[in-house]
Amino acid sequence: MLLSPTWEFTRAEGIPRVAAIEYPYGRPVGQIGDREGQRKVLLEAVSVFEKAKRPGEVFHLPFTWPEDPRKTDWQPPEMSPLIKFYLEEIRQARKG
Repeated sequence: MLLSPTWEFTRAEGIPRVAAIEYPYGRPVGQIGDREGQRKVLLEAVSVFEKAKRPGEVFHLPFTWPEDPRKTDWQPPEMSPLIKFYLEEIRQARKG
């Protein structure tokens, strides 16, 4: 089972069961810091295991993104450890 904002693509790629969610890319479980909202999304996604009876099924989760996706703050307040580790290499690669 895959939690996906692009259910058409994931189903076409052969993912057997999809929990579809209409959330922006990079935020499949919800907004940063919204522990309760994220918990609800994850519990609903896990329920697909009980509901799915055959391969190819798509279950649309009953959640709506609470703001205009174009206004969503995509960056977390702190850099991820992997980005921090590779930051100099990323800068060098961008210089080309």
